[in-house]
Amino acid sequence: MSKLVYAFDEGHKDLKDLLGGKGANLSEMKCLGLPVPDGFTITTEACIDYLRRGQSLSDEVKAQLTEQLQAFSERTGKAFSSDDNLLLVSVRSGAKISMPGMMDTILNLGLNDENVEKLAEKTNDARFAYDCYRRLLQMFGEVVYNIPMTAFDTYFDGYKKEHGYVNDADISSDGLKEICNHYKEVYVENAYKPFPQEPLDQLLEAVEAVFRSWDNDRARVYRDLNDIPHDIGTAVNVQEMVFGNSGSKSGTGVAFTRNPVTGEPKLFGEYLLNAQGEDVVAGIRTPQDIATLKEQLPHVHEAFVKVSEQLEAHYKDMQDIEFTIENEQLYILQTRNGKRTAKAAMQIAVDLVEEGVLTKEEAVTKVDVKSIDTLLHPTFKEEALEEAEVVSKAGLPASPGAATGRVVFSAEEAKLRAEQGEKVILMRPETSPEDIEGMIASEAIVTTHGGMTSHAAVVARGMGKCCVTGCSDLDIDTVNKTVTYAGGIINELDEVSVDGADGDIYVGAIETTSAENSEAFDQFMAWAKEVARLKVRMNAETKPDIEAGYQFDAMGIGLVRTEHMFFGAERLVEMRRFILSSDQETRIQALNKIRDYQTEDFEQIFRLSGERPTIVRLLDPPLHEFLPKGDDEVRNVAQQLNISEQQLNKRIAELHETNPMLGHRGCRLAITYPELYVMQAEAIMGSVARLKEEGINCQPEIMIPLVSTVEEFKLLKAQIVECVDQLMEETGQSLTYLIGTMIETPRACMVAGALAEECDFFSFGTNDLTQLTYGFSRDDAGKFINEYVTNNILAVDPFQTIDRDGVGALIDIAVTQAKAAKPSLKIGVCGELGGDPKSIGYFNNLAIDYVSCSPFRVPGAILATAQSEVERGRL
Repeated sequence: MSKLVYAFDEGHKDLKDLLGGKGANLSEMKCLGLPVPDGFTITTEACIDYLRRGQSLSDEVKAQLTEQLQAFSERTGKAFSSDDNLLLVSVRSGAKISMPGMMDTILNLGLNDENVEKLAEKTNDARFAYDCYRRLLQMFGEVVYNIPMTAFDTYFDGYKKEHGYVNDADISSDGLKEICNHYKEVYVENAYKPFPQEPLDQLLEAVEAVFRSWDNDRARVYRDLNDIPHDIGTAVNVQEMVFGNSGSKSGTGVAFTRNPVTGEPKLFGEYLLNAQGEDVVAGIRTPQDIATLKEQLPHVHEAFVKVSEQLEAHYKDMQDIEFTIENEQLYILQTRNGKRTAKAAMQIAVDLVEEGVLTKEEAVTKVDVKSIDTLLHPTFKEEALEEAEVVSKAGLPASPGAATGRVVFSAEEAKLRAEQGEKVILMRPETSPEDIEGMIASEAIVTTHGGMTSHAAVVARGMGKCCVTGCSDLDIDTVNKTVTYAGGIINELDEVSVDGADGDIYVGAIETTSAENSEAFDQFMAWAKEVARLKVRMNAETKPDIEAGYQFDAMGIGLVRTEHMFFGAERLVEMRRFILSSDQETRIQALNKIRDYQTEDFEQIFRLSGERPTIVRLLDPPLHEFLPKGDDEVRNVAQQLNISEQQLNKRIAELHETNPMLGHRGCRLAITYPELYVMQAEAIMGSVARLKEEGINCQPEIMIPLVSTVEEFKLLKAQIVECVDQLMEETGQSLTYLIGTMIETPRACMVAGALAEECDFFSFGTNDLTQLTYGFSRDDAGKFINEYVTNNILAVDPFQTIDRDGVGALIDIAVTQAKAAKPSLKIGVCGELGGDPKSIGYFNNLAIDYVSCSPFRVPGAILATAQSEVERGRL
């Protein structure tokens, strides 16, 4: 069997797949000579093997673990239960991709009733020893035996209150002994077994518990949210303990080498003296700013600054560093690329290029595509803030954004309300990993405890979610469901507004304003466009959407959906007149009026596009969608068009289709009613002719939808060409235009070579192509598609990310055939998958020229195309 356990000095940073991110980085830091407590890593392969074996450690893993433990003891000169040199360890998870707070950690492992006395004697500090023991009892009980933390906390808090203790550090050694004895009783009452006294048994059970935590609910939810595979497993890191809770010259902290909120190139972090492990990130005590460490422990601060500079230079990215100070000695427990806001990510990437650390190509890989959305959302209007009633201004701006919603006090309530369509704000004293689903569902998160590196802050930043922490001027009562502030009381479901940029909270809803791009954003996106091969267009037909898309640097319009132009009140009347008329003359009169409306619409669209290419899809939906529904609407329309209700109902019945999305729609409509597409071609090219007179040379691209045969396309193309030729003759103008098709049926993919010979361009409609390939109705698939994904029948929802083996293979066939037949053919993607980063990565490996997506997805699509190109260059 392969090697399953590695000492820290046997690994390096490129072994993340095997050692996990934490283990690989611990090994790398050991190689760099940094002060890292010794230890070893049990690999992700061992985790996968454990889960496959039905949650059982193999004999091979146990044997290698015992062998490494012996070597570890020899290196450190310490051993479990040694009278002179007692070994205590931490056990931490560490997947390849960072999942902060999602899995489990155990500290002080190796303590038992005898060893705690040895530790007390060795350190001459019984209080410290029993503080470590009570922490182990709590963590081990929750992680390994699933004992609710409340079973420990209720007693602990009650003991403090009964004895008048304000802080944990006030409790005496005798008090901690009493607490530990009670905790051992909690094991028997809740787990029906005593706390294990043998350290090796503790270690084996802890390793198994961390492996199990890979599949806990909160970890799976986090992986789904962040597109992390479920099959990569986690490593386990066993590391010699260092003690931040060993007195006033000791402590623990978390720091970033740059500000993760703004990107400012300045050390950003927090620490607590006389604290251990999870105290900072748990948000139970409010920590101190890292800058004050310079005053309290100056040489430790100096050493930490040097380490942080070294790590950032080595990893070429902003680092998130966990550290412990034991009696004025600095130890580094972890480093990883720090999570940051989108704004900070842009600023850091630009700064690192300007500092000569990164190339432009490397820089574009440093920003998560999903995070781009957070830069495009509105903020509160300043004048509105001036009039709003303040709830709190004591909070920390943990994650920027502006959000309004109704107050809820539990993750369960947040999720329930959000599923009912309500916008909610989750307010709690602090959050924990169990709150992940409620945090996802909320518009913003507010806590009274914790700092800028608390659980709420880190997770919210990773999600791009508005968050304010450390609101010490609020009393959030989750039992009575109230928030008490200086001006009054907020009850559950009252509306509040949260400003994550400033850390402020207000009563009621506040008006917002659009976000403004920063210089760093503009520079970064310019580099992304330089690096990218694929162009990015937008799907848009309204003025606000088109203006937004061009503001985001769309290269043109990849899809104008003309059906939207038929549904205005006056236009709908004429469309219905066309559908319901029994004679050709009336139909033509109706179409002429519609043509006039559409000419105005197209003129506005083409004027906004200027000389950028603009694809117009001719009418696609079936005619029944334009007809009235319900008796009252039928009655009104019959009167409006001066026909009988009987006639109208008869026509509605005639147009009824069992499977309308597979029926009389798209190009099939124009074959039955050729005047429809002729009318639209007149409107498109008529507006182009008007604009040409003004000196605007438009680039119209007319797209015929739902073609399955070459003959369909040839027939309709000939009608359009005849119409445009006649228009050019009448106006005396020479107009440039293209005619192409939307590839959205499997048959069209298979005859793409023959189609390409007749077409000027292709655009893949991935929504319908996915629908027709699977036989799934995209409107109804939501009822069952989640079950397919949950049960691993499908890896992803194919309407959200390209199905490479099926739909992707069809696109590959079509593109290959088309380019072979006509190398100059322009090919794009205009379905929803045109804005999905993973799908873009697939399209970039084909001979596709552009993708098109909704306007607000354009910046993310540009970045995804650049990142895909960089990745392609590495292969």
